[in-house]
Amino acid sequence: MKKIIMCLMLMVSLFVSSFGADKSLENVKKKGYFIVGLDATFAPMGYRDENGEIVGFDIDLAKEVAKRMGVEARFKPCEWDAIIFDLRSKNIDMVWNGMTITPAREKQVAFTKPYLSDNQIIFTKKGTAPAKVQDLAGKVVGVQLGSSGAQAVEDNLISKQIKEVKKYATNVEALMDLEAGRLDAVVMDEISGKYYNQKKSTLTYSVETLADENFGVALRKQDKALVDEINRLLDEIKADGTFDQIKSKWMAN
Repeated sequence: MKKIIMCLMLMVSLFVSSFGADKSLENVKKKGYFIVGLDATFAPMGYRDENGEIVGFDIDLAKEVAKRMGVEARFKPCEWDAIIFDLRSKNIDMVWNGMTITPAREKQVAFTKPYLSDNQIIFTKKGTAPAKVQDLAGKVVGVQLGSSGAQAVEDNLISKQIKEVKKYATNVEALMDLEAGRLDAVVMDEISGKYYNQKKSTLTYSVETLADENFGVALRKQDKALVDEINRLLDEIKADGTFDQIKSKWMAN
């Protein structure tokens, strides 16, 4: 009887272990693709070009990882403020779009190792002196809803002295309002803001930062196998020089 009970307990244990196994990588390989969620206005990380095609640094990087994984990368534009909800609801498999690793986000998602560094800086209209953080006092400041720029403003002591913080669906909308004179400043990612300014040259920007940060790929907490595989492939891409080739294409100074 004891032997029978022990066998039954072992079978139940094996069944539970099998049922709860992490099959995230296996499932991606089985279906042949993974879906990347992104804000498709966040140049140069991921955005639509003049032909409507989604392109960018993160796009090329995700495609390279997918190729080495033996699958296809597919891209789904999402509202940035709700993108973690889309991830956890399984509408997408990951967020790969210059997402800053923060303690608040780490409570909700699993991040890969950091793959790129960035800063939150202040953009003002050309013709004005580059702003410092203290200059935001009494000003109307634009940020993207749900962004690390919005969080950087909120976390800074200057937030109590800012006249108004206006929140936008995209950074591009905030920058357009800045150019139109409806804002005094925009706080956003240095990489994206400078890329926007390359062609238009309508902005000036601060040397002082509100926050230094790292980008990571965000996945569901339970998808550890997929996180580990992306980490492995990113290490491989950095080691063989492919990462630097992609970076120089999109971020050449």
